[in-house]
Amino acid sequence: MHRKVTSTSQAPAAIGPYSQGIVAEGRLVFTAGQIPLDPGTGSIAAPEIAGQTRQVLLNLRAVLEASGSGLDHVVKTTVFLADMNDFAAMNAVYTEFFPHDPPARSAVQVSRLPKDVRVEIEAIALVAGT
Repeated sequence: MHRKVTSTSQAPAAIGPYSQGIVAEGRLVFTAGQIPLDPGTGSIAAPEIAGQTRQVLLNLRAVLEASGSGLDHVVKTTVFLADMNDFAAMNAVYTEFFPHDPPARSAVQVSRLPKDVRVEIEAIALVAGT
């Protein structure tokens, strides 16, 4: 099996022993979970869930594009929320990024996320043209 590591400065650098994304067999992209760090400053983009979700999806888009994919090629996402009460506000922003034929999705509440952020999202996508 062939795999290629993806890295871009348009999304936050990995803060542990993982890659921003992996392209497998030139067909599928698996992203690391993206949190709402501003790649320019390294700080959390916003205190509220809507602003954090927006930054997460911008980071996710950057990793996908660096991998030869994009949000329109996502087939599955997993959303991790620190508080399920944030679901509706997260969903409103999520809909802006996936307005038509959204990917399959799971959403779960977790006890804690890196840097105590409110949301993290990971994705599986097709490489463009496959």
